[in-house]
Amino acid sequence: MNGKVALHTLGCKLNFSETSTIGKQFLSRDYDIVDINDNADVVVFNTCTVTKNAEKECRQLLRRVLRNNPEAYVIVTGCYAQLHPDEIANINGVDAVIGSNEKFRLFSVLDDFSKKDFACIRVSPFDDINSFGEAHSSDADSRTRAYFKIQDGCDYKCSFCTIPLARGNSRSMNPEDAVDEFKKLINQDYKEIILTGVNVGDYGKQFNLSLSDLLKRFTKIPGDFRIRISSVEPNLLTDELIDLIAGEEKICNHLHIPLQSGNSDILKAMQRRYSASDYEKVILNAHKKIADLGIGVDVIVGFPGETEKQFIDTHNFLRDLPISYLHVFTYSERPDTKAITFKGKVDVAERKRRNKILRTLSEKLKHNFYKNMIGKKSKVLFEHEVTDGKMNGFTSNYIKMESDFDENIVNKLQEVEITGITENGICTGAFTDTNKSVELLTTLD
Repeated sequence: MNGKVALHTLGCKLNFSETSTIGKQFLSRDYDIVDINDNADVVVFNTCTVTKNAEKECRQLLRRVLRNNPEAYVIVTGCYAQLHPDEIANINGVDAVIGSNEKFRLFSVLDDFSKKDFACIRVSPFDDINSFGEAHSSDADSRTRAYFKIQDGCDYKCSFCTIPLARGNSRSMNPEDAVDEFKKLINQDYKEIILTGVNVGDYGKQFNLSLSDLLKRFTKIPGDFRIRISSVEPNLLTDELIDLIAGEEKICNHLHIPLQSGNSDILKAMQRRYSASDYEKVILNAHKKIADLGIGVDVIVGFPGETEKQFIDTHNFLRDLPISYLHVFTYSERPDTKAITFKGKVDVAERKRRNKILRTLSEKLKHNFYKNMIGKKSKVLFEHEVTDGKMNGFTSNYIKMESDFDENIVNKLQEVEITGITENGICTGAFTDTNKSVELLTTLD
């Protein structure tokens, strides 16, 4: 045994897939993967830079780990490391800052894991970010759901976003390699594969293929599994893709479709590639064709210049759409973005107020979604995690469920009928074959 390593992920599902692959580097060298609160010899942070809070959380966690385990060799990688390496390197106790091109080659870019008096920085310039870096769940995880990275980078230039600077231009995994890796995940007995990327819907341009083409190849692979698409931009949610999801049982009836604003003027200022009416047409088309579709939506409040009326436009727009839940983000000023120069800065307290209003709306949308599911059946994949004798799982349309732990149904797709909603707004249900009651949690995350 070479030692113990702790891995911690901040941010998106793509980061989770990449952390898993980083963990695989350590496993192959006979490291033991432990919890971050244990006294690990090496600690790796895979970071996010979407908001100021994401960066703040990273710094706080770094300092806490270093206080509790000052002898640990601390490596920081991910988007925050790529964009602000010097800022991280100045944190006393950080040993290495690793960029987007380098994070899958830790053992070649670092000489050893012995602490020194300064931080080693290995970060390629933005213009040189071009490696794909295959990433998927591995033995480093204890999940029944696998994250599988098929795409990286982004060619879009949204005025609020730094991700293209941190991850480079859009690029995709070779389709033959993708099929081979997908088969490996199925052979490892993963029952749900979550396709991840910065802009998953952009998959395949360099190969003259589409996401639909890749999905068709995946669904032809034998086995009892299902595929979940992490997120698709509305302008890339084509009729072909919607029809494929509608007609293919192996693809989950769940989509996460970023909106950001329900006001077309704000969308234009954000440099999004659609109007509010365009978005509405996509949502209604998907909802009409895909049975019991669960739809998650990203939305940003407090963007520079957003008036009260424009915020109300967004609220009412979302209220009237057949969606299931919201991920609400408070606008955060990001260096090196166009939006940071815009006039009409919204007061921070007002941003928080708008955030709270949309979170309340999200709960109402979720309640309506639950209500519409009463009497319907859906397959649930229960996971290994056990808390107080309970285990969690997800329906195909992404309702999180809870049941008493039963070893016999772990990592199996079980059909459940939703039977009602309690006074507390929690759905109830029963396994269709055993009539064993289950409880649906209020969160869709």
